[in-house]
Amino acid sequence: MTQPPQPPNQPPQGGFGAPQDPPPGGFGAPQDPSQQGYGYPQAPQTPPPAAPAAPPAAPQTPPPPPQGQPQPNYGYPQAPGAPGTPPPAAPGTPPPAYAQPTQAAFPAVGQQPPGYGYPGQPGQPGQPGQPGQPGQQPGYGYPGQPTMPMQPQPGGGGGKKPNKQMTIIVAAVAAIALIVGGGVFYASTQKDKDDKNNSAKGGDGKGGKGGGEGKNDPPAGGPAKEKAPANTSAKVGFQIPAPEVPKDDIWSVAGSWLTDDTYVKSGFVGKAKDHALIAYDPASGKQKWTIPLAGETCAVSKEVTKEGIAAVVYKDAKSTKANKYPDCSEVSAVDLKSGKKLWTENVSNSGSKVEFEEIVISGDTIAAGAGTGGTGAAWDMSGKLLWKPSVGDTCKDAGYAGGDQLVAVRKCGDYSDPKYKIQLLDPKTGKEKWSYPLATGVDNAKIISTNPVVFGQDTEEITASGATDVFSLSNNGKLRARIPLEDGKYSHDCDVNKFNSCKAIVVGNDKLYVPTRQHDAGGSDYGFTNEIIAFSLATGKTTGERADAGKDGEMFPLRMDGGNVLAYKGGGYNKGAKVVSFDGKSMKETTLLETPATESISRAISGMVPKSNELLYTNGNLFMGKELISKPYSKDDKEYIALGFTTQ
Repeated sequence: MTQPPQPPNQPPQGGFGAPQDPPPGGFGAPQDPSQQGYGYPQAPQTPPPAAPAAPPAAPQTPPPPPQGQPQPNYGYPQAPGAPGTPPPAAPGTPPPAYAQPTQAAFPAVGQQPPGYGYPGQPGQPGQPGQPGQPGQQPGYGYPGQPTMPMQPQPGGGGGKKPNKQMTIIVAAVAAIALIVGGGVFYASTQKDKDDKNNSAKGGDGKGGKGGGEGKNDPPAGGPAKEKAPANTSAKVGFQIPAPEVPKDDIWSVAGSWLTDDTYVKSGFVGKAKDHALIAYDPASGKQKWTIPLAGETCAVSKEVTKEGIAAVVYKDAKSTKANKYPDCSEVSAVDLKSGKKLWTENVSNSGSKVEFEEIVISGDTIAAGAGTGGTGAAWDMSGKLLWKPSVGDTCKDAGYAGGDQLVAVRKCGDYSDPKYKIQLLDPKTGKEKWSYPLATGVDNAKIISTNPVVFGQDTEEITASGATDVFSLSNNGKLRARIPLEDGKYSHDCDVNKFNSCKAIVVGNDKLYVPTRQHDAGGSDYGFTNEIIAFSLATGKTTGERADAGKDGEMFPLRMDGGNVLAYKGGGYNKGAKVVSFDGKSMKETTLLETPATESISRAISGMVPKSNELLYTNGNLFMGKELISKPYSKDDKEYIALGFTTQ
């Protein structure tokens, strides 16, 4: 077995969480029992249950087209297939508008069906409505309906505390079931038709005017900062082995940041396995500083200010037998340059600490969201409280997204009949600048971008992707376009019951970039591939721009780099993984980094499940981090908190 390259310097041994050189024999080689860790990293799991199942042997091929129909041309229209019959419509029902559920876009008899990755038929020009909605069936999470399990949370959320651990375990089973199921059955009822009519008139059903009024020039992306190094072949910078986790436990190590000169990861220090934020030199893995935390991390901000300030939510104590589920209540601002904790705050409502699930930064405001069952709070950079929950509030900020603008998902009404809306807020006061109501019955929203404002939702049922429809809004909060992302055709990932968690889906150049599902590459040789395709935020249609992963490959977008799209390409069994840049105009591909093509490193990377966990790239450094760790599946497996690769 080929050994991975060794880091240039031997990092200091700092207990749990300290980076270590790859063990003899490469990543995952069996080790002496006295050494930390266990052999190979475990196979991808989302998240790892108490008794993880082995991954499938190979990606599954999409279902074949009807007899006589050519293979789908991903991202482009296909030849006409077998005629279909649209669902019956009530007399006088208008054609479907932009915000209709995806089933309304099925072709009528004789019409050409949309191609793989191609949006369905838009609504009539001039009549874009509000987002689509389910029919009479209650939405996800409604009382009286078998509720799908939540995505595993590191410790946030309300309710009875003993249910938190059960939520994590059941969520793993549910996630697998959603993926294996491959789709859901969409029901159509008379209430669907009534709600669709309301959506065509405006999401509140009061005849409000929709459409794309208002100038919406996309923000200039600026020049790309990431340049291809002279040698794109990366070496192993370091790895952070996970400490031994007790059987049936799942520990949160959520959170990481990568600046030009520092990688920061949630982890453990000392023999006591105390929780901390730990900073490393990206190239050598040498520890730079640590910030102690009272308990496990629950969430960190994606944003880092130009001064190097980031934000973190963590538990108020370590988990013990007496207090197994501490509150995710503590909010801190941290200086990533100096390694100092600037302040720590929490808020109470009705005598109990509010637990937070997400945290963002916009301007000089740090805002924390408490999820569907709570409401948000915010502080300025000095730690001064700007707003917090109030007893008796009928409307609550369920979640936020930050960056250029502060966007909230606001929930009004009771649990039996909630109403959701997207709001642009003044980050200094929390006051609404504009509001966009979601259609009746829709009880989920995922903020994909805050400038321009783009959000997704599962229009009819909860899906594995988390967003079957994406909506772009103008600068004054009016609907510009709906982009249907049919479940099972695309490979983005948005967490259930979170609002700022979407991965592998990116907005830039006034476009939405989204990966297709992996499928048969075609030709005489066996192989699988996928594409990244672009949709216009102005029209909702594909632009014709796409990038191909190549045979035996799969890729997804990471983030924008000025006007370019950064993407991760999995290497497969005998190839290194890559970080590539696609030119925003020509989609010309440039390789920025490639990992060593060894079996041990490929298995280590696979065990990190890059698309579902943390993946950061800056300045020739690639870091993969876990959000949850558990006891390895077998003694030959090895669990890592993070892996680092560098071209420096």
